[in-house]
Amino acid sequence: MLKVIFVGDAIPTCMNILTDSLLFPKKWDLSQRSFALKSRIYGQKIFPFIVKLFFLALFATLGSCIPTKKLTYLQETQAAQDSIIQVNLQQQPYRVQVNDVLSIRVKALDQELVALFNPQTASEEGGNLGEGYYYDGFAVDRHGAIRLPTLGEVQVLGYTTEEIREIIEKKLLDDYFTEEANIFVTVKLAGIKYTIGGEVGSPGVKVELVEQLSLLDAIVNSGDISEYGDRTDVLIIRQYPGGKKIHHIDMTKIDALNSPYYFIQPNDVILVNPLPQKSLGVGTTGLQSLTTVVSILTLATTTILLFARL
Repeated sequence: MLKVIFVGDAIPTCMNILTDSLLFPKKWDLSQRSFALKSRIYGQKIFPFIVKLFFLALFATLGSCIPTKKLTYLQETQAAQDSIIQVNLQQQPYRVQVNDVLSIRVKALDQELVALFNPQTASEEGGNLGEGYYYDGFAVDRHGAIRLPTLGEVQVLGYTTEEIREIIEKKLLDDYFTEEANIFVTVKLAGIKYTIGGEVGSPGVKVELVEQLSLLDAIVNSGDISEYGDRTDVLIIRQYPGGKKIHHIDMTKIDALNSPYYFIQPNDVILVNPLPQKSLGVGTTGLQSLTTVVSILTLATTTILLFARL
């Protein structure tokens, strides 16, 4: 049997062409074949179905795009202009909890007098602030105490670093030194340890050797939130003496700076959940979504037309 190739008007429409297709009787001319195909498509309501599929794909494309407002940090409600933003930072003094690590140093005019109260690597304090800064610290045990050289056990649970400094200085002056010794004690957290996971570039357990760390700092240090991450609902799981609590912060609004949970505390867990667009898998930009939907629509239309010609 002959196969028909449609090439413009190269073949006369009145020409009879044999065909073995079940869709058309034998010896139909081209005009009859075209009319039969159109009748089959419109008669079986295939065309309306294709139209509905097109509009469905169009709506899916428009609804799958991630708007800029969900990708921009700390947006102002007013028009963009250079202005002073009223920010009320609500960072409360941190109170030491179980499993925290403290860095404690005792100094005096005569450093040999206080050598017994410092870790062996205290003299290298300025040269090694990495692992040594952590391993030479004093961990708070489950009873809320630390063990210091010579001084022994000191209760620190629930105290701020400033209050712990005053406790140690008083103990040293009462039992070992006089005012003339000019004892100077420093107490710091041996870094801020936190865990970050979800839609970020580099999830994991982080330790930052700083005294203050904001949520935005933690996010940037972890490779930023991906385009699929939900910046409007960042979760912070925080440890308290009575248990853990979950807090929510919208990082797309400038009001996040006024949140009491904006500053990270040791042992915080930060979670960034994915947007619905990730589960749909149609892309984050209009072009990506349109490309995906057009591919699906083309495949569906081709399949329908192939089945229609059987």
